[in-house]
Formats: sequence, C-alpha cells, structure tokens
Amino acid sequence: MSDAHEEHESFIKTPQQLAAVVVLSFVVFVGIAVLVAQFVLSGYKGLDTANPEIIAAGIQPVARVELGEADSAAAGPKTGVQVYKAACAACHDAGAAGAPKLGDNAGWASRIATGLEALVHSAVNGKGAMPAKGGNAALTEAEITRAVVYMANEAGGKFAEPSMEDAAPAAAAAPAPEPAVAAPAPAPMEVPAIAAPAYDDAPVAAAPAAAPAAAAGIDGQAVYNKACAACHAMGVAGAPKFGDKGQWAPRIATGLDSMVANAIKGKGAMPAKGGNPALKDAEIKAAVEMMVAAAK
Repeated sequence: MSDAHEEHESFIKTPQQLAAVVVLSFVVFVGIAVLVAQFVLSGYKGLDTANPEIIAAGIQPVARVELGEADSAAAGPKTGVQVYKAACAACHDAGAAGAPKLGDNAGWASRIATGLEALVHSAVNGKGAMPAKGGNAALTEAEITRAVVYMANEAGGKFAEPSMEDAAPAAAAAPAPEPAVAAPAPAPMEVPAIAAPAYDDAPVAAAPAAAPAAAAGIDGQAVYNKACAACHAMGVAGAPKFGDKGQWAPRIATGLDSMVANAIKGKGAMPAKGGNPALKDAEIKAAVEMMVAAAK
C-alpha cells in the first residue's frame, strides 16, 4: 500500500521546488510570446516606417478606380467624334502649334490634298508638334482613321469613314464557350499616374474656391492623361514639359490659384480645361497640383 502511495506522490515536495516550477513556467510563456511576435514581424524586416510612401504602398487596396475613360479595348471601338474629343480637340479646337482648326476649310485644304493614307500615317506616327496617336497609344489605327476622316470631312473632305465593324474584334466567329465553363475572374484594376498645371506666365483672377483635390479623392494623374498630356508631355505650343523644373519655376512662382484659374479659363494656345469642358474645376485643380508637385 505504501508503494502505491509513493507512485502517485507529486514530484514537488518542497516550497523551493514549487517556486522554481512557477518561475520556469513564466519564462517558457514569455519565450513563446517573443518567438510568435518575431515570426509575425519578420515579413516587415527592414521596413522604413518613417517613409509615408512605403507605408501607403503596403496598405493600398487591391483595386482602385481611375478617373477618365475606360480602356479602349474594353469599351469597344470608338467613333471618329469620340476619338477627336478625347485625343485631338485640345489642339485642333484652338489651332495650337499650327494644328488646323476643326472646320477650317482653308487650313485643311492642302492636307486633304495629300490623301487619307498620308493623313492617317502622320496622325498614327506623329508629325512636328503632333504626338503619335494624339498622345494616346491605346487607340487603334482604325480609330485614328475615323477621327482623321471626321476632321477632314468637317473641312470639306469627302473621305469614307471606316465602319465600326472593321475595328471590332473577330470574336463573333469564334465558337460559343462551353456552358459548364465558368467565366474567368476579372483581373485587378491597375492605375498607372502624373500632374499638370497650365502654361501661363502671369497671374489672373483666381477661380472660384474648390475643395482640396486630395481631400476630394480626385486622381490628378488620370485627369492629366486625359486632358493635358497631349501638349505637356512634349511641350507643344510652349506648354511647359511635365517635370521640367526650369520651365515650371516662373509659373509656380505666380501661385497655385493663378495656375488653376488659367487652366480652367484657358490662356494663349491652351484651351479652357484642356479642351474638355466636361471636367470639373476640382479635377483641373488636381491635375495642376500633380504637375506642380512633379516639377518641384
């Protein structure tokens, strides 16, 4: 009986042994907690937590909404008028950098005489101050052709406009998908981006106060790509090139309000709102702020 009692007797026989067990248990618990914390934080080793750009990149959402037109391929083929308004109007409405104005028969006569093929070649590849495809590389040659035909015919040309079917993908002839096959999930949207103030040398009356662009969540780069890049990317008609600190310095010195007012109302060869009257004042301000930031 005494032997059985001894087998069930605890190995802790003195107060000193009990204290040692308690201390050892605490040390083991703390050690496990430290190991778990190191494992969780190991993926952030070397992260510069003082750098706001790195922090923003780490917490940005998977998808973002981009202001501007949908991707050309996703939205389908565009008409000549649509392409003109999106890529050509900024220069051809105002005749910037020698561009023949829409509806100017005299300005277009010599160009129409060269033939449609020559006009399309110049529009697709660029010529002089005119950037290739009006600065929008996503446009197809058929879409550029329709825009050229639209402009030429508005000035007395008689060219035949390519039909929309000519540019549509030949997916109609493809076999129908198997009913059991699920449609693939859409890929995450990507944003590329840039910023853009107007080319002005002297201050003008400030535009009506608008909400801060950043607070309004407006993508200044998307507005720039849509309405400003055609001239500012290449310095067309004296427009300060994007990111050129020397060209932007005297304009920045006039103040942000002055530059925003010029961009909204237009100045010199620069049309009001980059030739896109549908843009809001806050969107123009966001583009100006982005261009200013890039030139500082």
